Order: sequence, then structure tokens, then C-alpha cells
Amino acid sequence: MKKIHVASLSALAAASLLLSGCAPSTTTEETTSAAEETAAPRACVILPDADAGTRWETGDRPALEAGLTAAGFEADIQNALADTAKYATIADAQLAKGCGVMLLVDYQGAGVAVAEKAKAAGVPVIAYDRPIAGADYYVSFDNFTVGALQGQMILDGLAAAGKDPKTASIIYSSGDPADGNAAMFLNGALSVLDAAGAKAAFTMEGTWDGAKAGTLFEQAFTAVGGKVDAVLAPNDNNAASIIAILDKNGLTVPVSGQDASTAGLQNVLLGKQYATVYKPFKVQVEAALKVVNAILTGGTVEANKTLDDGTPYIAVDPIVVTADKVKDVVANGDAKVEDLCTADVADKCAEFGVN
Repeated sequence: MKKIHVASLSALAAASLLLSGCAPSTTTEETTSAAEETAAPRACVILPDADAGTRWETGDRPALEAGLTAAGFEADIQNALADTAKYATIADAQLAKGCGVMLLVDYQGAGVAVAEKAKAAGVPVIAYDRPIAGADYYVSFDNFTVGALQGQMILDGLAAAGKDPKTASIIYSSGDPADGNAAMFLNGALSVLDAAGAKAAFTMEGTWDGAKAGTLFEQAFTAVGGKVDAVLAPNDNNAASIIAILDKNGLTVPVSGQDASTAGLQNVLLGKQYATVYKPFKVQVEAALKVVNAILTGGTVEANKTLDDGTPYIAVDPIVVTADKVKDVVANGDAKVEDLCTADVADKCAEFGVN
């Protein structure tokens, strides 16, 4: 992009005033040209929801906005509020105003149509956190590895309980099948569990809805006659609802999770959830900002993986957090002691050095 110095703009303004009486059309064209040349490139971002327990508004939005602004770009960040129609409306308005790049977090497939419109308008698309068919790039944590870590949690938890995964009664659950990440998480977990000879005693319907996961788990619990040795849960939100049912039935078994949410970390400290997969969103934001910067400045995007459809995949490494590692999440600023160490968790916080 051509840079215009302040002195040049002043000279242009003076010339415009002198010519205003005889050439108004020229003045308009020159003024418009100057405005266009000095306008910062726009990065258009659509987040999927603002639900309690999700990271989008409290984590990703401020980090993305700060990073984009610091890089000299204009940040247009909107939230679809769990509404596919609103998602489309936001995209139309952003594209009408003009975007140098679109960074989309998919919501129930709404990102696919938006990606098509953006690309038709010549706007590159980055699928952020969740894959979107037709996107130019995908930036997320290594989702297959996330699942593999969850599968290993189950095996480690069973081993600690002295149970053989080949004969253990394990209930499998997964995320919403409309979310492309859910299959990657599950496939990663199965790669570990299958290799160990584990089999599902019952497989639940996939969902990200915590309340629904609780209802589905109650049905699964009944189906296996209350014999549960472990539960493969796709995230902390689902795990919390599953653990509530286990608590009601007086059971504590290995349960997996991800997101290092406050509830998830508390359950890990209490020994009700074996571990959680920690995905520091700031690391993902940094990876996305590098892609945005490369696109808007004509640089090169470097990807370390490729999706099955050939999309360049910038994959970030996730981290397993067991009870003794919760303090590390706090030290990184992604959890607060006052939120974690409530009355029923205070003793465990002291035991594991969360302070």
C-alpha cells in the first residue's frame, strides 16, 4: 500500500481549495484517492456466540482486536449470537463495507455460505478454530492430537483404577457433528482407545450442549445398567453435566475434557475429571494474526499441516492439564484463583499449589 506523508496531504488539501471554483469533480476524485490510500486494511471477524462458558467474547475478541489494531489494521469484529441468520447478515454488511480478509469461526455450517461469498468477492478466508469448507486457510489447535490426549486420559485413568481397557465399560460421547472439529477430536481419541483394545459400552449422540449432554448421559447410564468405568467426554462443559449425573449416583470415574474452563479445572482438582486439554487461546490468536498479516501485506503463509480437502492448516500444539498442572493455567493468566478456589475446592487448591 502506498504511504502518503502528512506534508503531501497538506499540499493536496491546499491545491484542492484553489481548484474548488473551477474543477469540483477533480477535487472529489483527488480527495477520495487520498482517503483510499490512507485507509487501513480491514480485517472482518465473525464470532459464533456469546454463551456463558465460551471464550469468544472474553478471550478471543479482545486479543484479536488488540493484535489487529497494533498491526495497523482496522478490526471489524461481530458476534452471530448463536444465530445462523444473523451470521449471514453480519457477513453481508461486512463485505458491503469492504474486507481485506475474513476470519470466521463457524456456527452450524453458516460459515460455508459466507466463505463462498467472500471468495467470489476476492476476499481471502481464514477458518478460525473450526474448519469451513472452501476456506483458504485453517488456524486451530491440532484437533486430532486433542482427541488423542483425551483418549490417553481415559487409559491413564483406568490404569490408575486398576482396570483393563479391554473389559472396561466406557461410555463414548462427542461434540456436535455439525462442527468439523468434533470428528477430528473423536478420531484422535479412537486412535488411542482402539489401539488399546477399548470398546464403547454405549455411544452417545454428539452435542456441545452441556444440558443435553447430561440428559443423553442419563439415558446411557440406564442403558448400561449403571456400570460405568470411564466416560470419553469431548469438552469440560459436557463433562460437567456428565459428572453431575455420576455424583448423583455416587460414582467417580475417569472423565476426559478440554478447554481448561473454570468448572473443568475445578473438577480436575477434585478428582472428578481425570484431566483437561488446555488450549491457550492467545497462542491461537497469535497464529491467526500472522496469517492475517501475511495476507494483508503480501507475505507468505506457512502451514504445518493440511486438511483432507487440501486446505493449509496452521496447527497449534495443545497441552494436557492434570491436577498438578492447574497452577500453570493460573500462572498464564487463563484462570483466576478466586474463581477456582471456592469453598468446596479450597483444600485441593492448597494441596496442588493453586494460589
